[in-house]
Amino acid sequence: MKTIYSHIQSAITSHKKLFAVLIDPDKCVDKHLTHFIALAQQAQPDFIFIGGSLTNQSTDKMIEKIKKSCTIPVVLFPGSASQFSPKADALLFLSLISGRNPDFLIGQHVVSAPFIKKSGIETISTGYMLIESGSTTSVEYMSNTRAIPRQKTGIAVATAIAGELLGNKLIYLEAGSGATQPVPTQIIEAVKQHISVPLIVGGGLRTCNDIEQALQAGADIIVVGNILEKNPELMVEFGKMIKT
Repeated sequence: MKTIYSHIQSAITSHKKLFAVLIDPDKCVDKHLTHFIALAQQAQPDFIFIGGSLTNQSTDKMIEKIKKSCTIPVVLFPGSASQFSPKADALLFLSLISGRNPDFLIGQHVVSAPFIKKSGIETISTGYMLIESGSTTSVEYMSNTRAIPRQKTGIAVATAIAGELLGNKLIYLEAGSGATQPVPTQIIEAVKQHISVPLIVGGGLRTCNDIEQALQAGADIIVVGNILEKNPELMVEFGKMIKT
């Protein structure tokens, strides 16, 4: 069986861009989740990411419902150790390398590691970098860390390089949920030029133009979440554009 990470690597080798939709378990429930899944079956994103900065709903139940209705791989995008579920197809093991809060660099990982190891789930170490977006995002507030300033491209590049050298298999540039502005294209371009691992970009992407700019700058995987909570039908439009 092909792993999620090998699928990502194969796509990049074939010069294909990938599309992931992000679901916050607290914001997409019942009829909203059913509608979201139906749209996902039309849009056919490569992955469904599940997670949030603060989650009270059961991740297990959400994954079960998704898997009963479609075959799109479900990947955990956890905001904390409590969001882990062995029912997903893979886990982004996020380390917030842009911040200096040890709890999100290694602390939450230590708490969840024994359960992750026992589950046998595919675990993809991911260097998670929060980039200033023009407003205080949920990630910034909950992690008690400062985002990398938008104009500090050099810091972003050095951080991404450090993440790769530490063994991260993915680098994730994140503007944050509900970001006023997406990650600057100059940061995407510069980071992509200096790393050899796949690059994910998310946060603040609201239009096809936003996504196109991120793709042209070097993003390998686009993640869209917040805008789909308000207008889920955009998922189909985004999917067509990314896969064309």
